Amino acid sequence: MIFSKIKIKVTPLPHFDPLLGFPRYETEGASGVDLRACFVRPKENKDNVEGRFLLKAKEKALIPTGLAIEVPKGFEAQIRPRSGTSLKTNLSIPNSPGTIDSDYRGEIFVLVENKGLEDYEILHGMRIAQLVILPVYHLEWEIVETLSQTNRQQGGFGHTGI
Repeated sequence: MIFSKIKIKVTPLPHFDPLLGFPRYETEGASGVDLRACFVRPKENKDNVEGRFLLKAKEKALIPTGLAIEVPKGFEAQIRPRSGTSLKTNLSIPNSPGTIDSDYRGEIFVLVENKGLEDYEILHGMRIAQLVILPVYHLEWEIVETLSQTNRQQGGFGHTGI
């Protein structure tokens, strides 16, 4: 399978954990790289990975990744849920897809919501979301008197039934 590639500049922040590695594609056909929670850099002892965050039931929080990126002009980075996380936990990404604009240079945070009735512990290194790079088109308004005709016309929410 052949994919087009684009270089994305990345800066590991002081609390980035190099043991986690940079986000990567987990399979050959994956469209997104997995983002990991990064709370603190572990101590020299590799077995002593510190960092956990208790996300209370029905609450939201910004989870740090320890990374900042430079998205090229003409592109955006989207933060999306991971299907396995959505299936196996009560965690969700409420602003999905979250957008990282090409002029943002701060840390990537993932807005995570615990939709469950019990608190959930997010551990350092946990894969919490995926990041996808997509092209962006800026629109240019063309003012017209009428729009082209279609079979649908103004049929909106639910107009074709359930």
